Amino acid sequence: MKKKSYAALGLAGALTIIAPARAESTPGLTLAQQENCMSCHSVSRRFMGPSMHDIAARYATRADAPAYLTRKILEGSAGVWGTVPMPANTQLTPDQAASLAGWILTLK
Repeated sequence: MKKKSYAALGLAGALTIIAPARAESTPGLTLAQQENCMSCHSVSRRFMGPSMHDIAARYATRADAPAYLTRKILEGSAGVWGTVPMPANTQLTPDQAASLAGWILTLK
């Protein structure tokens, strides 16, 4: 009988640990993960490309930041953040790219 109680407590504890991580997920982060943005970018640290926080900080004061980032996401870019180019994301719709750009800009 005690084994079942401990097993239930263990499962409840595991779910408690997992649940907050899901609660922190946002539609922007989910889209970035689904569309492989996170293969080269991280939210908070430089990887192959700049972190999403660094991108937000660089463009936070730019009046056309949402449109600029949307275009860069769709068309790609080279030489802006170093030698590794960002390929065009032709699999995204303009609305998806705008959604990603908007999410990134909230991370400043």
